[in-house]
Order: sequence, then structure tokens, then C-alpha cells
Amino acid sequence: MLRRMIGVLAAGLVTFSFMPAGAEDLPKLRGAMLAIGTVNWEISTIKQNGFDTDNGFELVVQDYADNGATRVALEGGEADVAVADWIWVARQRAAGKDYVFIPYSRAVGGLVVKADSGIEKLPDLAGKKIGIAGGPVDKSWLILRAYAQKTYGMDLKAETEQVFGAPPLIFKTALQGETAGAINFWHFLAKMKANGMRELVSVSDAAADLGLDPDTPLLGYVLKGSYVAEHPDVARGLQNASRAAKDLLMRDDEVWEGLRAKMRAGSDAEFIALREGFREGIPNGDPVDEAAADRFLQLMAELGGEKLVGKATRLPEGLFIHFD
Repeated sequence: MLRRMIGVLAAGLVTFSFMPAGAEDLPKLRGAMLAIGTVNWEISTIKQNGFDTDNGFELVVQDYADNGATRVALEGGEADVAVADWIWVARQRAAGKDYVFIPYSRAVGGLVVKADSGIEKLPDLAGKKIGIAGGPVDKSWLILRAYAQKTYGMDLKAETEQVFGAPPLIFKTALQGETAGAINFWHFLAKMKANGMRELVSVSDAAADLGLDPDTPLLGYVLKGSYVAEHPDVARGLQNASRAAKDLLMRDDEVWEGLRAKMRAGSDAEFIALREGFREGIPNGDPVDEAAADRFLQLMAELGGEKLVGKATRLPEGLFIHFD
């Protein structure tokens, strides 16, 4: 027994000796993340492959039930980083809050219909119900309204009946045929298309037709500017860790197998649709075109008003950060 105990202790010492020197002293970046959000696919890839510690920090994640809670945690100092769209960040900066944005995803939604619905273009939805996730100032809904007006002279709001609800509800009612069309977040749309629905128009195509840049990333990691000023190496490390995870997820199908449980795919078809949808949303890694982002924000201000953008009618200076 004594020999066995000595052996166990020796094994423990050997294991300890292979820990990276000073790993326990790395600065910790506290992340407030939505428990079931798609960002967890990237976060898990970062953690499982050590992309955080390889880049000089340790990412410590706390899960929250909704986006509002993650933002409260960031504001209250309980977290150093959260995920949000940059329109929200612009609104906060215009209100005097020092938030900055590191791009994470340019994945956007679209409008889908039943494959056998006979609906071929937006005017075919006149007089019919559209299910919309995200509420009356959902950005996808606003862009599609502008697109319908420009392309067909159609007031999509006045000429259709809108049913607003949570993404899972919009998903369910559309599949059951309770609505003629549906606008949902990209990952729900991917599953809807995997279950036989087809895309009538994508927000990306609509934005391009409106003269906007579809490559402008919508979602990103949000930090306080003061934190970035005090910890520039951690902020840079987060950008690099995110890019390393994206590069791996882009090229390696096997990595995705370990994410199946987090993806909540109901079938292989849904799994593949989610994987490819995530890949399509990966930004190119270049600095954001701020002139294009400003045009986008002005359109959102015009269509969504103060309820959506607050006082941010033009792009606030310093919103986007990028490390070479």
C-alpha cells in the first residue's frame, strides 16, 4: 500500500510538471454568454483546443438565460465580455457608454416559405401572415421591408399580417403551416430549410440590393473600452483565439462532431445545415468597412427609429476595433 501511495504521488508530480509554466497566472477574461447561443460552438472550440491560453489569457465563461442578462453582467462589472450586435453597441456609445466591438459573425436571417406554397416573390405574400422573430424592430424585418418597397413598391407591413414571437415559436408555427412565411434567426432558418422550407429572399441579398455591404459582421464580442485600454494583449488574444477557432471550424468536419449536443440538431440534415450556415457567417477577418456600416446604421435609424438605435443616427467613432 505504501508503494502504491508513493506511486500515486509520483504520478501526480509528473502530471503537474507538464503544466505550462505560469499557466495558472494567465489573466482571466470573464465571458457572459447565452447558455444556448451559437457562440458556444466557437467558445467550446476555443477552450477545447487551448486557443485562449495559447494567446495569453484564460477564457472563463458564465452562462446566462437571455441576452439581457449577459448585458447586465457586462455593465455591472460581473463580466468582461459579452456578445451582441453592433447596432446595440452603437446605441450604447451614443448614450455615453464606452463599449467596443470585435466582429464575430456576419450570419443573418431571411424569409422562408413552404416548398409547395406557390409563393415565388414577396408580393405573393400580400394578405397573408408572416411570422417574425425578434419583434417589430427586428433588423431582418426592417431590411426586408425596405427591399420590398424598393423592388416591388410594396409596403410589406401594411399588406401582410405580422405575427411576432420567440424564435422557437416562429419555427414551429411555420413548419405547421400556420403562417405563410417566416423571418427567423439564421440557425432556426437553417433547421427550417433542412425540414423542407425554402428561402424566398435572404437578408444578405436584400441588403446588397439596397446598396449595403452584406459582409459587414452583425454580431461580435463586446468589451468596455476601458478594459481594452488596460488589457490590450487580452483583447488582441481574444480576436486571435476567435480567428483560430473559426479557421478550425471552417476546414475540419470532425471537430463539429464534438459539438452535436450543443447544436441541438434534430437530424443529420439539420446538423449539416447548421454547420454550413455557421461557416457561411464567418467574417473574412479584414477591418470593418466603417462607411458601409454607417450606411447600414442610417437605414436602421430611418426604419426603426429611436426605439432601435437610440440617439445613434450615425456611426459612433471608435466602435469597431481590429488588431493587425
